[in-house]
Amino acid sequence: MLKKLRLDFSSLFGLLLLVLSLWAIAQELHEYSYRDVFNSLVAIPKSRLSWSIWLTALGYLVMIGYDSLGLSYIGCSLAFNKVAFTSFISSVFSNTIGFALLTGSAIRYRFYSSWGVSAIAIAQVIAFANFTFWLGLFAVAGVIFLTNPLKIPPLLHLPFATARPIGIIFLLLVIAYLLGSLLLKEPLRIRSQEFRFPSIKISLAQIAISSFDWILAAAVLYILLPANTPLSYLDFLGIYLLAMFAGVVSNVPGGLGVFETVILIILAPKVSKAAVFGSILAYRGVYYFLPMIVASGLLGVYEFRYRPRKKV
Repeated sequence: MLKKLRLDFSSLFGLLLLVLSLWAIAQELHEYSYRDVFNSLVAIPKSRLSWSIWLTALGYLVMIGYDSLGLSYIGCSLAFNKVAFTSFISSVFSNTIGFALLTGSAIRYRFYSSWGVSAIAIAQVIAFANFTFWLGLFAVAGVIFLTNPLKIPPLLHLPFATARPIGIIFLLLVIAYLLGSLLLKEPLRIRSQEFRFPSIKISLAQIAISSFDWILAAAVLYILLPANTPLSYLDFLGIYLLAMFAGVVSNVPGGLGVFETVILIILAPKVSKAAVFGSILAYRGVYYFLPMIVASGLLGVYEFRYRPRKKV
């Protein structure tokens, strides 16, 4: 009963954030018409759209490393095509729908269990992949926020004026993790659970793969921004990571609304809000919905071809 109440509260809180974020977006765009946004969207050059699609494809290819490293961490061997198939579909559903511990986990369990991986091993891979996701964010955001801190919008209600303190906290967490991998050879026991640090080689690979994933994801949106945007990629990377962090912790599916609000507020003094929103819509289409169409198609084909057939 308590777990159900927590889940309901989390869902309600996420819905509330979504409504507030959509209201904030409407306030930011009140001086523009829908035609302005549409014109900004169709004005994106086809070459930039093409580049964004290729960067998205490369990003999802990199995400396969989450599951590959996780299986390596637990000493489980599985054919690459099976790992790639499962990783792609679970990553797409987690990114687009949100609630990664439910969506991505269910998909991983569905496929890995059918290929002989035990439930405990699957749970370890899921935990490893989700932790790797955050580890890369902490590493990239930590460096960017520390070296090039941006001002935090009051909307986020954080107790910091700039992102530098957040960067320091993130980097300390990454350093602590690396030190644990380097020095602690025995499993840590937390209550009734045991946690074993991976080797330093796997830990460094986690940071590298996840960091590359975040860098590519930011590049997809950056290349879709208006050509006259007075912002370097590194400056935009910090904005993107802050917006994405706010979106992920909000529990809103895909960070919808929260992510857009932070981007619009920070970029508003530099670029037309309608142009930025048009770029974000294109980004949503390329990075979330296009892969969702592909993943849904692959899932449908797999289920149709390999579903158990009932005997008549």
